[in-house]
Amino acid sequence: MAEFLAHLRDPVLLATPVFLLFVAVEVLAVHVLGHDDNVLGYSAKDTRTSMSMGTVALVVNGFFRLVMLFVFAALYESTPLKLDPRDWWTWVLMLLGQELVFYAYHRASHRVRLLWAGHQVHHSSEHYNFSTALRQKWTPYFQLPFWSVLALAGIPPWMILTGLSIDLVYQFFVHTEKIGKLPRWFEFVFNTPSHHRVHHGSDTEYLDANYGGILIICDRMFRSFVPEAHRPTYGLTKNINTYNLFKVGFHEYGSILRDVRRAGKWREKAGYVFGPPGWRPEHAVTPSLSARPADAPT
Repeated sequence: MAEFLAHLRDPVLLATPVFLLFVAVEVLAVHVLGHDDNVLGYSAKDTRTSMSMGTVALVVNGFFRLVMLFVFAALYESTPLKLDPRDWWTWVLMLLGQELVFYAYHRASHRVRLLWAGHQVHHSSEHYNFSTALRQKWTPYFQLPFWSVLALAGIPPWMILTGLSIDLVYQFFVHTEKIGKLPRWFEFVFNTPSHHRVHHGSDTEYLDANYGGILIICDRMFRSFVPEAHRPTYGLTKNINTYNLFKVGFHEYGSILRDVRRAGKWREKAGYVFGPPGWRPEHAVTPSLSARPADAPT
């Protein structure tokens, strides 16, 4: 049991001091050494909200890692496939599998409103800096069915959790406006600050793009890649204009509940929950909504 629980050690938690150091360095670079007109920089209230959301998320994810470890262990024992972590190619398969699963989960989080209700937390900041990366949801539960695929494929449970943490640590460093375009070969293969700035943009041409975690290959394969052509407008298409942590974390769940209560038919109720953000019944769609829903994902 001690060896089993040892796998709960989260690299993200160990990397937190590094995250805070990079936030401090970026604040220094932007607001002390010289402000770049193309960089929004930091807002005290926004940064405090992002870091507070991240602090609670660390605690929530700590408990959820225990749940995932037990579920993945049960699934791993039930499958005839068993990959040996001592083989280098097992690590390659784990990282590639992690990338595919993350892409599927991330894309679903923008296209299924119930998942979007949690994911919109990360997009709710109108700033884009290292502190934005720390603005995380408190409801990670829908990750479980997606990452369970890796356990059924024979990847040891602790390796799945390690891969998930590696992905999150890498993504922290793409949340900055201080880095422009990187070498073309790197931009072609990997997720970069330029690619991820597009993902956080609320501009019409940037919506529903660049879902990759470490790599950008899936976006190129599945035609969801959009290059950065101009500086994005960050935030939601309809910003919530609040720093209240509970409203930031749960306001969209409340909106879903209100829409479901107002809906007359079960098909409409299901549409409000499982349809894309901004979904409306045909009879409720007006010309102003038909072009792009006000609460559509960013």
